[in-house]
Amino acid sequence: MLAPAAPARLAHARAFARIAQFHPELTAFRRDLHAHPELGFEEVYTSARVQEALRLAGVDEVHAGIGKTGVVGVIRGRSNTSGRMIGLRADMDALTMTEGNDFPWKSTKGGMMHGCGHDGHVAMLVGAARYLAETRNFDGTAVLIFQPGEEGFAGAKAMIEDGLFQRFPVESVYAMHNWPGLKPGTFGVRHHAMMAAADRITIEITGKGGHGAHPYLAVDPVLVSAHIITAVQSIVSRNVRAVDGAVISLCAMQAGDLHAMSVIPGKATLVGTVRSFKPEVQDLVERRLHELCSAVALGFGATATVNYERIYPATINTPRETDFAADVAESLVGPENVVRDMDPSMGAEDFAFMLQVKPGAYLRIGQGGEGSCMLHMTRYDFNDEILPLGSALHASLVEQGLPLAAS
Repeated sequence: MLAPAAPARLAHARAFARIAQFHPELTAFRRDLHAHPELGFEEVYTSARVQEALRLAGVDEVHAGIGKTGVVGVIRGRSNTSGRMIGLRADMDALTMTEGNDFPWKSTKGGMMHGCGHDGHVAMLVGAARYLAETRNFDGTAVLIFQPGEEGFAGAKAMIEDGLFQRFPVESVYAMHNWPGLKPGTFGVRHHAMMAAADRITIEITGKGGHGAHPYLAVDPVLVSAHIITAVQSIVSRNVRAVDGAVISLCAMQAGDLHAMSVIPGKATLVGTVRSFKPEVQDLVERRLHELCSAVALGFGATATVNYERIYPATINTPRETDFAADVAESLVGPENVVRDMDPSMGAEDFAFMLQVKPGAYLRIGQGGEGSCMLHMTRYDFNDEILPLGSALHASLVEQGLPLAAS
């Protein structure tokens, strides 16, 4: 069992101590969600279970159907003299993966699994809801956001467009993701970029089909694709400043027919992703992709068009809220267990859309584990031991962010 240790932190340990008492119930809830994974905007079962759990916890309001399958719980504090509101967010959706585990709570649905720990994120926020509804040791309103479709569906954007922050005008918003690279009992955060922007690129190359025995009569798009794949790697190394991180990965290619060994196809398609932290780097990479792909293709007598789609923006923490969240984490686990300058990740997160609208911070909670325990692996499973600590962090963000007036 993870628990705060230093006597100086006992004043902030009550949330952890209380939530630890219903740790077995949170574990059972989390494992039920794990056994019933649902993809983005299809979280019908998950949404229903969340609504049931919030009502049983005694939250004041439960709102469903925001951003299709999103749920929002509202908890009012013991007083509301400040009129302030803080938002806490958890993602709910699973991945299109076949689970490789064999424990009793493994996925009951073929081709779907909670391979990123969103089941645990939901359970942690439900635990915070139960504690906050029972104690109400804060002045203001806590808004608990259970978001659909994080895994590529931009569910955060859907909730915002559905009036999330008009209906619940929080002053700041926080989210937390488990991280196998951190040991249990620790948190990580940083100022500014926590996660990269995720863009999709599709490159269509048009040549001239022909017979493989007579390539001089054709314009081979496979050859052009090979040169484009190589040339594109020069954009990051020769156009992007070394201090401005960026990644370009061309991850799929489609051309010709595997059963037609001697047919040069007329077209080829490349698909990949671009990751970066700054809008100006996105602009640079997009411009250079258009220029380079067109020029390389032209040199072979072919044409190339680039479709550049900006899927998720970078996840940018605001400094004030980052410092506050780190301070809250330290009050639970001590400064030695909070990494304030955690390396940013080239992965993406659609909580970024919320941070474009509201100040806030995205944290990592130590999950522990190596190898098969990494995110998006077929044998991944959320570490249930960290459930009370994650719930306590959520609850403490509210209690310390919306303190009761001194009596």
